[in-house]
Amino acid sequence: MIGAGLEIAALGMGHRQNAAHLSLAEGTVRGWIRRFKRRSEEVRRHFTVALVTLADDPVMPDPSGTTLGDAVSAIAAVHRAAAVKWSHMNTVSQCEFAGRAIADRVLTCSLAAS
Repeated sequence: MIGAGLEIAALGMGHRQNAAHLSLAEGTVRGWIRRFKRRSEEVRRHFTVALVTLADDPVMPDPSGTTLGDAVSAIAAVHRAAAVKWSHMNTVSQCEFAGRAIADRVLTCSLAAS
């Protein structure tokens, strides 16, 4: 649900309409969007680097006009590139893919700092 909410927000829908569309509490969706917005530039950068590393001929997403939209677009682009390389990635949602990719990065950074 979080991934869907962020994708909808990236299209420009406000948290109230987004929550109504997902049949969720407004505060829940607002919280998701606020937390993601705080890290969206970092997320965009991380997935842009991943796209360049992963794809043989990376196609960069067009700017959306918002950091949230750019981050969501970067995640989608890397997910597509991963699915081209490894077809089983089509069975993993973009949100799950992003969560695993970020978790692996955080774990790797934590281990490197140890």
